[in-house]
Amino acid sequence: MDSEEREIGLSLPDLELRFTTDRGVFSNSRVDAGTRLLLQEAPHPTAAMSNVCDLGCGYGPIAVSLAKRSPSSGVWAVDLNERAVALTARNGALNGCTDIHAVVVDSDGIAVDGTSEDIAALADIKFDGIWSNPSIRIGKPAMHHMLTLWLDRLSPTGTAWLVVQRHLGADSLADWMTEQGWATSRVCSRAGYRLLEVKAR
Repeated sequence: MDSEEREIGLSLPDLELRFTTDRGVFSNSRVDAGTRLLLQEAPHPTAAMSNVCDLGCGYGPIAVSLAKRSPSSGVWAVDLNERAVALTARNGALNGCTDIHAVVVDSDGIAVDGTSEDIAALADIKFDGIWSNPSIRIGKPAMHHMLTLWLDRLSPTGTAWLVVQRHLGADSLADWMTEQGWATSRVCSRAGYRLLEVKAR
C-alpha cells in the first residue's frame, strides 16, 4: 500500500502529543473516540508496574501515553501491522519516548519483527497492565483467541483495560471473559463505548 503520511495531535488533560500516521493503519486521520475514552478514564500506569502493554498499538497513541505517564515502566507495543509498529516507534521518539518496545507479532502472539533483544524478551514477559482498543471487526473467534493469549500474560495481580463499542458486542464480550475466569467489570460507558476492567485469572 502506498504511503501517505500525515501529522495529527492528541490533547489530554495531562498530555499534548503529536503523531505521524499513514494509510493502512487504524483511524489515521484522528485519534478515535474509543482510544480517547480509554486514555481519559482508565487508570494510569504506575512506577510499580514493571511491564505494560498496548495490545493492537496502531500508530501508538496508547503506548506513547503510557510511556509519558510512567517513564520507569517497560512499555511494549504490539500489533500484526508492520507499518503501525514502525510508526509507533517513530512516534515514541517524536514525543521523547525512545525506549518503547515496538514489536510485530503474529496471530499467535509470537514476535516476528522488532529488535533482536525485544523479540527474544517478549516471549517470557508478564504484564502488570494491558491497555487496548481491540479490533472487534476481526470476528469473534479471532478476538477470543487473541484475548486468551494476551490476558493470560497478565501477572497474577495484573489488570487489563479494554474499550469496546457497545453495538459491536461489548456486553457479550464482557460476559464471555467473566465465564472464562477473568473477572470483568464496566468502568464507564460513553459515546457508544464501554470501558472494561479485566482482572488476571
